Amino acid sequence: MTEDRVQSPLKVVLTDINATVVAAWRAAFADTPGIEIRTGSILDKKVDAWVSPTNSRGRMDGGTDAAIKRHLGAGIQLRVQRAIRDGFQGRLPVGSAVCVPSGAANPKHLISAPTMDESAQNVSETLNVALACAAAFQAIHRQNEEVPGSIRSVALVGMGARTGQVPARVCANLMWTGYTLFNDHSFEDYDDLRATVTAQLDDIEQAPTTQRVRITPPARHTPRR
Repeated sequence: MTEDRVQSPLKVVLTDINATVVAAWRAAFADTPGIEIRTGSILDKKVDAWVSPTNSRGRMDGGTDAAIKRHLGAGIQLRVQRAIRDGFQGRLPVGSAVCVPSGAANPKHLISAPTMDESAQNVSETLNVALACAAAFQAIHRQNEEVPGSIRSVALVGMGARTGQVPARVCANLMWTGYTLFNDHSFEDYDDLRATVTAQLDDIEQAPTTQRVRITPPARHTPRR
């Protein structure tokens, strides 16, 4: 089940060391208010949560994951993998996410959202970026439902654009799709999220790479009261 959302006060920072990804974000999010786009490392961003693209096992051994583990310490991987074990029987499907305490003052939370099943997998011909981005924002909904106001700001990198080999423009457009879905809807669970995203984006490869796709709610959605 999905629920209509009021406009979220969440501050979203998109940051990457890849200038091509940053330029693609500026094009994709040009008419989207409330988004801060920066060139630079996520490690420098003072926000409540960082989103790290990961793999389904939560092994933080490459890309942004590895940089975050070096920054926060090895314990962060243990917390991520414990959350995956407890909530998903040890394997986090693409289109799901976990939110764990970081053990640091900045950020307070780490959201791990897999863009791939295994490490260093090419996901350029998949919907994984949209699924991962939507799942990361869904994790923010869930965390804020459990502890209201605990995540008011979040930073994300170009999901799948490095290890996953997703072209920058495709990455930016799919992340825009995930973000707009966050503003519009909250899902009952991650299965519902994956079904909705996959059903509406399944033929996206037929569309031009410059085209953004906004997901509309299923007919069965329940308005938020």
